[in-house]
Amino acid sequence: MSAPIECVLVAGASGGTGREILTQLRNAGVVVRAMTRSADRELELKRRGADEVVVGDLLDPADAVRAAEGCDAVLCAVGTGPSPRHLLGGDLVDRTGVANLLTAAISEGVDRFVYESAIGVGNSAPGMPLPFRLGIRATLRAKAASESALRASGLEYTILRPGRLTNDPATGDVLVGRGGDTVSGAIPRADVARLMVAALFTPEASGETFEVVSREGLRGDADGLVDVDWRVPEAVTEP
Repeated sequence: MSAPIECVLVAGASGGTGREILTQLRNAGVVVRAMTRSADRELELKRRGADEVVVGDLLDPADAVRAAEGCDAVLCAVGTGPSPRHLLGGDLVDRTGVANLLTAAISEGVDRFVYESAIGVGNSAPGMPLPFRLGIRATLRAKAASESALRASGLEYTILRPGRLTNDPATGDVLVGRGGDTVSGAIPRADVARLMVAALFTPEASGETFEVVSREGLRGDADGLVDVDWRVPEAVTEP
């Protein structure tokens, strides 16, 4: 791992996973900068643990630079909500926004980048039922492009592909696959957030792409499971 982490940017902080990430980073000994498109969410994000809030849109390259400035690490939990864009494509934050953030991270000297992708992307496609893949195919293609860009960026990275996200409490018991067609099912956002934070401090997670579901959310068989020694700051509960 590279230099110690002092400032972390949480992109997509007002989303479901982003809010859970803020909770996990609370009192973790790092400065937490939250990015959101809505100025109305600033107070809520600070209550959840953000030290700083940047209001901006990742589709604007200047906003991406402003958010990444001075940060050592990025936890990227952005995503396109249900909308016609899933079918029509267009300027999705999953592609253009992440690309702008990657460019900003490189230019601003960010060391580590953790990206929330999804089971169904790339070689994990069999883990998402075909009707769902067809319904959000534009988003899956966008996330696949972002994964490829991150791998080629030169940044120290981890890509997490969670299964179907739920708002259930964290289970603390997750199955981690590596290799694409490994696991299928569901996982609470709180578990994903814990793994994203842990990935910043876990040497084994560097340069890896993992598929993750909760043990109780597993659908079908599991293959290609790996045992990762997840490490977290002392103030954060280990997943």
